[in-house]
Amino acid sequence: MNTIDQLQREAEAAQDRLRAALAALPAEPVKDYEFKAAGCGAPVTLSQLFGGRRDLWIVHNMGRKCAYCTLWADGFAGLYHHLADRAAFVLCTPDDPATAAAFASSRRWPFPVVCIGGTTFGRDMGFESAKGGVLPGISAFHRDEAGTITRVRRSQQLGPGDPFNPVWPLLDLLKDGAAGWEPKFHYS
Repeated sequence: MNTIDQLQREAEAAQDRLRAALAALPAEPVKDYEFKAAGCGAPVTLSQLFGGRRDLWIVHNMGRKCAYCTLWADGFAGLYHHLADRAAFVLCTPDDPATAAAFASSRRWPFPVVCIGGTTFGRDMGFESAKGGVLPGISAFHRDEAGTITRVRRSQQLGPGDPFNPVWPLLDLLKDGAAGWEPKFHYS
């Protein structure tokens, strides 16, 4: 077996161990936060974001100023219909409702977008820096038959090389890898 094959097997084994560790995490009770819907700014609660589903992903996005967060959201847009077959999927942003709606429309994002400005949601979920800045990540929530909401998993592993965007492993296959490439809002 060559070195690459061995490393890939080790990475797969590490991924299996990570899945098991994530599955062993205790669920965290979460209150029914209130957000603002992108566009109209109407109040929408965390429980409403589930729709008729028991599970929900929320992508913690840094807003229209972040090209990296835009790259991830653009990628999730292509996967949205597949993901929505299994669970509800929502993006949250610190942007105001009008800005969030205009940006989501310009990117053709098919998923719901909510605004978390003025709430403690980002901080409470661990996606706010010590200086109050928004951090990217993903939270997975579950709602039981009684309506109790818990966060069952989370990941702050959004960054170059993360497992949530296929751009990075594809770049790794090139002779010079990423070679300093960074995402942009528009390409010529």
